[in-house]
Amino acid sequence: QVQLVESGGGLVQAGGSLRLSCAASGLTFSNYAMAWFRQAPGKEREFIGILWMGVSTLYSGSLEGRFTISRDNAKTTVYLQMNNLKPEDTAVYYCAAESQRDVLKTGWDFRSIREYHYWGQGTQVTVSS
Repeated sequence: QVQLVESGGGLVQAGGSLRLSCAASGLTFSNYAMAWFRQAPGKEREFIGILWMGVSTLYSGSLEGRFTISRDNAKTTVYLQMNNLKPEDTAVYYCAAESQRDVLKTGWDFRSIREYHYWGQGTQVTVSS
């Protein structure tokens, strides 16, 4: 039913940029919060940021402001702009979705992978030195 498909990953040199896309279908896009996560080999899946209502975006402080999330409701697509990439950014990048209704519930932790019902298959980003 609901599908999230990431694209835009690939091989890039350190210092370069990439823009990832997450195309959503099977849901009312404007009613869902969209988040980005990443997972490096042997590491836990890490929260990157979340965008909902088209007016609020929160990011993990560990990313030092290099990443930016945006959303295009007409295209039912969310983006992750990544600048000044480093080898440490090498990972599989995932998008995730959750309804606005659930996001507003008491105790909902937007940084936890357990709180998201829908996930994409991921796209590989490899940053060379």
